[in-house]
Amino acid sequence: MSQSSVKSIYPLGFPWQTQDPFLFCVYHRDLFPHGTDQLGPDSDELKGRMIGQDFTIKDGWRMYHGQNVPGFPQHPHRGFETITVVPEGLVDHSDSMGATGRFGHGDVQWMTAGKGVLHSEMFPLVHSDKANPLLLFQIWLNLPKRSKFVEPHYKMLWAEDIPVHKEEDAEITIVAGDFKDTKSLDTTPDSWAADPANGVAIWLIKMDAHGELELPIASNEVNRSIYFYKGESISIQDNMLREQQGADLVPDQNVVLKNGGNEGYLLLLQGKPIGEPVVQQGPFVMNNQEEIYETIREYQRTQFGGWPWPKNEFVHPREKGRFALHADGKEELKD
Repeated sequence: MSQSSVKSIYPLGFPWQTQDPFLFCVYHRDLFPHGTDQLGPDSDELKGRMIGQDFTIKDGWRMYHGQNVPGFPQHPHRGFETITVVPEGLVDHSDSMGATGRFGHGDVQWMTAGKGVLHSEMFPLVHSDKANPLLLFQIWLNLPKRSKFVEPHYKMLWAEDIPVHKEEDAEITIVAGDFKDTKSLDTTPDSWAADPANGVAIWLIKMDAHGELELPIASNEVNRSIYFYKGESISIQDNMLREQQGADLVPDQNVVLKNGGNEGYLLLLQGKPIGEPVVQQGPFVMNNQEEIYETIREYQRTQFGGWPWPKNEFVHPREKGRFALHADGKEELKD
């Protein structure tokens, strides 16, 4: 009897469970209404919500920590990376390095928090005459001890540039790692994913109805997980995944995904584990508790450089297109 290629199957909660080197993955699907002049919902639509801590879906959307605009006003990070994948909708980013931007519609932001950064991620409702749907994944990728105090840095992977590998029944958008002969863009320089030996892969997979896809075999040193977030069903050997289920896979076993009767959408996360102690307190991820205490003291003392923007939930004007302004003054304009 052949060995099963599926280690375990589990429901997708909030956040999704992950394996080393990933710390966290959260899936945001919000069907936001039309936006006001402040790029937020109408005040009547905010009634009955726990503003500042609104994580319960009501009328198809949430405000999260936002007061007037949905999203995450300025907050700190240290010791890991955030990878923000936005297939639909827009995000306004600002940070304590003086960098800012607007991205979405397939773009990815890769940010190394390193020794410490403040940033905000707001979801501006730029359309005043129609709905503003958002689909977003935020993935936290750990940094090894040697890299936890690197300089903060962020990089944009623009939708127009991200490689897409096409198979007969599927499309694979390659945020990180290689799929057969299709190579990903470079990550940030200090990322665990920057070294190909670490086998990090982040793929968005879209499968045709009744389609099949064979995943390339990976090293037995990596952890590999798939998350089936939209569709009817996916079968893997004798195992069946339903919508909103995930599975940890045996990386060096042959895996054929067989999709059900609707288009299927999956996220794959893979990487060699860092294998170091992880101590997390909120937005800080270090190797021991004393480093957490020191991080809190430093944040209280320095605010990681402070917040240079006029509002904690800073957003750009409605008419502003996709762009990135980096801390060194370099600007990228996409729209």
